[in-house]
Amino acid sequence: MNMHTRSNTELLGILIGEKKANGLYTSLSSLIFAEEGTSLYFLELAAARELVKRSLKEELQYQDVLSSPGNVMDYLKVSLTGYGHEVFIALFLDAQHHLITAEEMFRGTLTQTSVYPREVVKRALAVNAAAVIFAHNHPSGVAEPSRADEALTNALKQALALVDVKVLDHFVVAGAEVMSFAERGLI
Repeated sequence: MNMHTRSNTELLGILIGEKKANGLYTSLSSLIFAEEGTSLYFLELAAARELVKRSLKEELQYQDVLSSPGNVMDYLKVSLTGYGHEVFIALFLDAQHHLITAEEMFRGTLTQTSVYPREVVKRALAVNAAAVIFAHNHPSGVAEPSRADEALTNALKQALALVDVKVLDHFVVAGAEVMSFAERGLI
């Protein structure tokens, strides 16, 4: 059985032991938001999170991301939770909407991140992306998009349209909450 056919609980069981994986971490949310304990516990937890993140990323490389929005949201939660500052990432997709690469593009402050459309367009062309999904976190814990978030998304959409790259969605992650621009009709 290869890595992308195992469940996240099975992978956690392999890494940190069946008892912890089945008892303490029965859901992805319980893993992401678990409190830190001893230093060994913290290392196990960090390793488990990274393993889940890699597993979810691998799954997105083998399937149409539009057919698995739950996996996309889980990947984004694991990738963007726990920062004390804003982080903006892009998931670059091929023509079949399989993940080419997921990259942190920009880092900011507690309340904002400077995002440069030119740099996003350059990277999309460099990896030969046909589509892209954006995401950023709100350390405040509120998953509502700001007017600046909406304006940025429109600017990115327009810039990428010039080079025939489609923006499929933009997610805002705030703890366990994930808000989709597409679901709200903002894209």
